[in-house]
Amino acid sequence: MAFVAPIGISDFRLLRQHGATYVDKTASIGRVLASPTQALLFPRPRRFGKTLWLSTLQAFVERGDDDRAALFGDLAIWGHAAARAHMGRHPVVFMTFKDVKHDTWQACSEAVRSLIAQAFKAHREVRPALSGMDAEMFDAVAEERASEVRLAGSLAFLSEILHRHHGERVVLLIDEYDTPIHAGYSHGYYDQAVGFFRNFLSGGLKDNSHLFKGVLTGILRVAKESIFSGLNNLDVFSLLRSEHAESFGFTESEVEALAHAAGAGAHLTTLRDWYNGYAFGGRVIYNPWSVIKFLDDADKRPQAHWVATGSDDILRRLITGGYLGSLSEQEALLRGEAVERAIVEPIALRDVDRVGDAVWSFLLFSGYLTATEVTYGDDGVRARLRIPNREIRLVYTSLVAGWLERGLGGAHAVDSLLQGLLAGDAERVEQWLERLLITHVSYHDLPRPAGELPYHMFVLGLLVRLAADYDVHSNREAGFGRADVTIAPRQPGRPGVIIELKSLDPHRDASPEAALEAALAQIQARAYATELRDRGARPIHCYAAVFDGKRAYVRVRRDDAGTTG
Repeated sequence: MAFVAPIGISDFRLLRQHGATYVDKTASIGRVLASPTQALLFPRPRRFGKTLWLSTLQAFVERGDDDRAALFGDLAIWGHAAARAHMGRHPVVFMTFKDVKHDTWQACSEAVRSLIAQAFKAHREVRPALSGMDAEMFDAVAEERASEVRLAGSLAFLSEILHRHHGERVVLLIDEYDTPIHAGYSHGYYDQAVGFFRNFLSGGLKDNSHLFKGVLTGILRVAKESIFSGLNNLDVFSLLRSEHAESFGFTESEVEALAHAAGAGAHLTTLRDWYNGYAFGGRVIYNPWSVIKFLDDADKRPQAHWVATGSDDILRRLITGGYLGSLSEQEALLRGEAVERAIVEPIALRDVDRVGDAVWSFLLFSGYLTATEVTYGDDGVRARLRIPNREIRLVYTSLVAGWLERGLGGAHAVDSLLQGLLAGDAERVEQWLERLLITHVSYHDLPRPAGELPYHMFVLGLLVRLAADYDVHSNREAGFGRADVTIAPRQPGRPGVIIELKSLDPHRDASPEAALEAALAQIQARAYATELRDRGARPIHCYAAVFDGKRAYVRVRRDDAGTTG
């Protein structure tokens, strides 16, 4: 079959009618329908096929006159006898909150009110049979004039009247249930969003005798906020579980088949480098959105397709705010190495920037990291975490580079700083360091003293800008100790740099000059330049940088030719 990219199509019926390429995920839908579990939650990163998967489930079970053989006859679910017993049988309530990303609770609640009204109007066939309070409730919700309290109970009410009208229990499909909660966290109405959705979802899923299946998708499992309080009928299939591991995203064999269908078999290595690397339940998974976009590109140019589909506000806050572990851990990630961390699930969004393990877990479950070597023990779950592929690495590097550029006033200023650093120009480095410190502290309202984080972010900025030609490390063993920063050229004959960072201690340092001399003496006494000499760096600039509040003092000596500044 020829490859027809399903760009922008998340409706299963429409996709099939247009003859777009469809990767068959219906076997997992068959397992859901045959399962005794009444309510299921599937947390996965955005753009991994959740909406299309729910739409496929809707098209299979929903009452109506659709030609199911035409839609499903050539798919895996057609041979699933237990699932076919539910084909075309149930009333379905489908709601997606994926676009509810507003800046205020008022705007968010109005959008939610409109979505609920649409769900009611989609089932207006029941209205003639209603009377009294039921009719008044239906009209109030459908006309968007119901109170928030009545809206919170509307999901339970709708399932009841649908069951009563059709004589079959209801299937509730809730897509991206946590998007409004993410928006609330970012824009300051978190508590209102959690409070509403706790009542709304619990009303539809908890102790609901009118429910056949309730299936939810989202990015995170946020049960700690008690959204699912008391739901003993909910089973959560996180990306760490092996069940349904291949239900979302593309497997290796699926990508190979798509690439050959698109005449792009020669580009499989590029697809792997850029869009592979995820591990769901121990299975290798590709980012489906990026794969489809790449295959649809006539020039087959790898780009950060997935990154462009969503906001990186929370990630930016975590990285530039210094919440993502130690500097050495951040550097290890950017070098493609793994970091071992405890995994916290479920996640309380309010704790993401307060609890270290919550940060790492958020990045894992939202698709910015992937887990390998997952272990389960008495102390919980631990995993080795790394950046999955080149596409996601671009996110981190661009955020760090952007941070540095904003602090200094643009890319030209950053280049000036780096040129000065490699040339042994202490005066220029001092000028730009101080500007970075002043701008950063005033702009980001750091949650810790200003003395450490800006310099660490400066090092990461160097790592981003110099990575093509230099290896940049912090706290790396050198000579008889650990140098704060080493910048080693990959080719002999290029300059090398050592930086020793100090905060001025009035009880220890008589003056900034004394602190600078002590730092330079430490570099020499501990032979920090040894590795750079061995790598053929010429010349080697040894910098001392002392910080006192928002003041920076910088001096430099050249290792192989005496003092240069």
